[in-house]
Amino acid sequence: KKVMKYTFANIILALLLIACSNQTQFDENKETEKILKLHDLQREYHFKKDSVSFANQFSENFISVNRGVITRPKRHETLARYNGYFSSVEFVKWDDVSKPIIKFSDDKTLAYTIVDKIVQVTYKDEKGITVEGETHFAWTAIYKKYGEEWKIECVTSTEKPVKQ
Repeated sequence: KKVMKYTFANIILALLLIACSNQTQFDENKETEKILKLHDLQREYHFKKDSVSFANQFSENFISVNRGVITRPKRHETLARYNGYFSSVEFVKWDDVSKPIIKFSDDKTLAYTIVDKIVQVTYKDEKGITVEGETHFAWTAIYKKYGEEWKIECVTSTEKPVKQ
């Protein structure tokens, strides 16, 4: 009986060690930095007018909630939207009002950011006159982890013009 107990205990211990070694350790600080880097890159993509890199942050299942409308834009639609937007404005400011809030799901496969941002642009109106606009945006972006990479699954955005 002692031999059987010892063997059974060894088998259980071995299975636990195998199970634990197959799980990767989640480093919340490291993953937070990855998401903050993506957030910072979004600013860079706006100023560089890089709609391709910007759209590459979205997953294939991306959902947008904006101005009371829920859409599931295809990649080519997202590219067209941002190509049009980026080519029609010059960014003066795309700055956080406060540091984004980042939280992770219990299983660490999802994360969300809450962003508070002021965006200032210049653009030409119908008469060709340069106009300056400033908007206060707040949004939530939901990220999903694909392997080692985070992709944006959903963005819910609100905005209000800044009073001048």
